[in-house]
Amino acid sequence: MFRTPARLYRVLAVAEAITWTVLIAALIARALGAPGIVVTIGGGIHGFVFLSYGATAILVAFNQRWSIGVGVLAVASAIVPYATIPMEVWLHRSGRLKGDWRLEESDHPQDRTWYDRTMRWFLRRAWVLVALIAVAVILLYVVLLLVGPPGGR
Repeated sequence: MFRTPARLYRVLAVAEAITWTVLIAALIARALGAPGIVVTIGGGIHGFVFLSYGATAILVAFNQRWSIGVGVLAVASAIVPYATIPMEVWLHRSGRLKGDWRLEESDHPQDRTWYDRTMRWFLRRAWVLVALIAVAVILLYVVLLLVGPPGGR
């Protein structure tokens, strides 16, 4: 399903935008008299996908060798409602999503860095990478739930 970085990034960018719709609809529903739990549920879904998108953007940024600025912009695009969609379009049109997962070392000097070797090791063992990212996202999600929602209670 996610044979290329572009495909994975696109799916998470669209999912992040969809969950903005869920959250905004929940906020409108609460304003119209629905119970507050709708925002808790919508916010929870959005928060989880937001963190998953951020982790995906970082992974794809490393794989595609984006500059730090492009990587930060990709992650930050999730903060603005629906901005992940034009971000994905721009990355695609500018060729930043071209190519496959870098599973083997090439002649590129970055391929000899410890973080590229580590990334390739994990990409060759995708189930380990998925499990590690899922655990990290879940732990961060739980910590953020314990801290409380944005803006307080």
